Formats: sequence, structure tokens, C-alpha cells
Amino acid sequence: MKRSPLVILVIAVVVTALLVARFHVARRSPASAASATPAWEMAPDFGLESLDGRTVHLSDFRGKAVLLNFWATWCQPCKIEMPWFEQLQKQYGPEGLQVVGIAVDDADEEDISKFAKTLGVDYPILLDNQGVREVYRVQFLPATFYVGRDGKVVDKVFGLKGRDEIEDNIKKALGRSHYVPSAVYHYRNIGINTFEGKESKVEISLEK
Repeated sequence: MKRSPLVILVIAVVVTALLVARFHVARRSPASAASATPAWEMAPDFGLESLDGRTVHLSDFRGKAVLLNFWATWCQPCKIEMPWFEQLQKQYGPEGLQVVGIAVDDADEEDISKFAKTLGVDYPILLDNQGVREVYRVQFLPATFYVGRDGKVVDKVFGLKGRDEIEDNIKKALGRSHYVPSAVYHYRNIGINTFEGKESKVEISLEK
């Protein structure tokens, strides 16, 4: 039995409408899941040993803006951004910025120290022998948390960002730019899976 062109047209319009609706629902669902996760909270305090043998607590820097970076010697993107962090520490240190690196791999202390010196890093490097990365739920490297002067997390980034974006986040932490706390993150980076030790591409964009 042949169907009239009008019936076929109506069916096509209905199917198209259903597909468009499903597409928009699928786009919204990740954002809804993300909004259920508390984002703007106090950064968990910790006490870790530094390469120079001191015990350093995050709370030691209260009143400063902290760029807290989780990295490893085998992390290729880390080699790109760590020299930027050193440059930005010198630039924004007088305004109250403190960069802190946390090494999370199994390399010995000597190898970690050599790695940092090769990159020209002079900011504090701490050794994560207490599982701080698990407290911060770090699954990809590099992972960077921007902590405001009040100890609250201003932003968190997994993967490699451009230098300009890093600088913008530093300004947020310093309180130099206005931001509205939100539970929605925007990631579009290259990261390293810390559990598998393999490079993987993280390309997520979550919007309300």
C-alpha cells in the first residue's frame, strides 16, 4: 500500500523532531551530573615533605593565592607548563602568588630533583607519599588547582592549558578578576591518565 507524500512528510518531521530533542537532552545531561558535584569548596589541607626536607602544609600559604600542580617525571605535558609556572611565580609572586608542585610518580627523590632542576623550577616541590592526589581526585596529569587567598578552590584544570589561560586563572585566585562560582567546568586539554600511565586526550565541554 502506497502512502501519500503528505503522510511521509509528517513522519519525517516527527522523526527529525525526536532526534533533535534527544540530542539536546544528551547535551544537557552531563552538565546536570556535573552540577551535583560541589566545585567551589575549601581546598583540603595536607602536610607533605619537600625536596629540601621540610614539611609543608597548604595552610602555610593562607592569605596567598596558590597554584597547586600535580605532576610526574613521565608526564610530557608537565614539561611544557612547569617552566611557565616558574615564570609566572616570578611575575605574580610579589602580588601574593605561590606555586606549589606535588610529584605523584614513583621516581626516587634524586630523579625528581634532577627533573625539576632541568626545567628550571625553583618553587617548592613536594613528594606525595600520603595519597594527597586521591584526596583531590586526580586521575589525569597534569592537574592544577587554583586556590584563593581564603583557601577556597577557585578553579581546577585537568590537562595542559595555554599560558594565557593559566595566567587568567592566577588572576582569579589573586582576586584581580571577577568570577561567579559554578559547578560546571570546561576542559579541552591533553592529559595523562595517572592510573594507566598512558597519554589520553580529554576533550569535554560542559555547559549549562
